Amino acid sequence: MNAVRQIKQAKRGNKDALLQLILADKDAYYRLALAYTGNEHDAMDAMEEMIVLLYERIHQLRNEDAFYSWSKTVLVNVCKAQLRKRQRLVLLEDLQTADGADPSGPPLTSDPYQNSDRQMDLQELMQQLNEPQKEAIQLKYFHDLDYRAIAEVMEVPVGTVKSRIFQGLKKLRELYGGEADE
Repeated sequence: MNAVRQIKQAKRGNKDALLQLILADKDAYYRLALAYTGNEHDAMDAMEEMIVLLYERIHQLRNEDAFYSWSKTVLVNVCKAQLRKRQRLVLLEDLQTADGADPSGPPLTSDPYQNSDRQMDLQELMQQLNEPQKEAIQLKYFHDLDYRAIAEVMEVPVGTVKSRIFQGLKKLRELYGGEADE
């Protein structure tokens, strides 16, 4: 069954059609939520909340072809709301850990393949970017979203997205020791 037909069925209240749409791209949703929340539990919570919101708001979707970018925008907004809520709480896990790990970054594991030097260098470099640049670069290169979808998620014009990515990549090149394009 094609996606447009499933979306039309979901708009008529068919929960199964909506779930099939989400399950078709569940890995991309999960990676996106994990990138924002930083842990598996919060990512799953965000996805669950996204499903509820999509079901409640599917009738607001005007263009069926925009379902996936719209649903990812909803997911990003849910993740951001979770992060704002978490920042208001003072939790022990949010404090600097004894081993020096950054609690705001992805959890470190004992698996040497997952914690390669290159990944840690990239994480350190990404921390040097401002939040809008970091978010735009992550959405473009880690989640493979196009500029239009990123603009919708970030609620800014496409030109702003392109500028943030360009400036962020320029800064990363400078930090990494490469020549910056002028």
